[in-house]
Amino acid sequence: MSELVFLDNVEREENTVLTVGTFDGVHAGHRAIIDTVVAKAKEKDARSILVTFDPHPRNIINPGDDGIKILTTLEERCEILEELGIDRMVVIPFDRDFSLLSSEEFIRDIIYKKIGVSEFVIGYDHHFGRNREGTIGTIERLGAKLDFDSYVVSKHEVGEKTVSSTAIRNSISEDGNVEQAIEFLQRPYRLNGTVVHGDKRGKKIGFPTANIKPEHANKIIPKDGVYAVKVRINGDWFDGMMNIGTRPTFDGEQQTLEVHLFDFDEDIYGKEVQVRFFNRIRDEKKFSGKEELIGQLKSDKNRAQELLGKH
Repeated sequence: MSELVFLDNVEREENTVLTVGTFDGVHAGHRAIIDTVVAKAKEKDARSILVTFDPHPRNIINPGDDGIKILTTLEERCEILEELGIDRMVVIPFDRDFSLLSSEEFIRDIIYKKIGVSEFVIGYDHHFGRNREGTIGTIERLGAKLDFDSYVVSKHEVGEKTVSSTAIRNSISEDGNVEQAIEFLQRPYRLNGTVVHGDKRGKKIGFPTANIKPEHANKIIPKDGVYAVKVRINGDWFDGMMNIGTRPTFDGEQQTLEVHLFDFDEDIYGKEVQVRFFNRIRDEKKFSGKEELIGQLKSDKNRAQELLGKH
């Protein structure tokens, strides 16, 4: 089982195969690196470690920006890494002081002295350290000096498209294209949150909904619209449809995330849930009244059930 450990609590172990990066989304391009780490750790009977950062480095290095939205929280990232076979995710708290470390200081003082390393796996275009000065050459040179191996993973494409966290963020937040996100992530986009009280309008029209409050304020929310989703509650999975938006039929102003679960009738207020997005059904729209809305919701449910039946 993958374990989340902060840098101050990590035990040094020289027999370690590791990689370093933000790995937001843990997408198809990241998978090539992670699979290599896992395979090489098995070959060497070593532990496999992914070293990552929190908060996202761009939110510290460029504080004047609005802040980058994240595809995965630390908990989500760790869960995905467990699914992929990584033993441990080591989190480095990223602050201004840490950002000033040179690439050599980072490898020598953090990777080598604090964590331990026998082989360093790196992506073909990875840069790190102050002003992104560190390169593959830096790792190879220090590896020769400190006695650890290095391995470079080549570029990864999906359907002749270069996979990146930025491309996935845009697909989800600007287009609501969760199908494209599935292709790039190699799994459905997921969102963890807590069920909170809403205005209970859905129940009055035969479509009760659970209002979801995302666990992280900086988490990317798909573009407003209706989606076919699966929701994990207490370890069990349920099919449903989620509306993201302001509910214009009821003159709403605040964005809400409401999920209607099929064949489900339990009190889940306060429960932590995970939503996985499979298909976008339509844009959010304003209806002339309750009857038109109910008719559309019935159509949406049929469509969602049809789509989810394929997964």
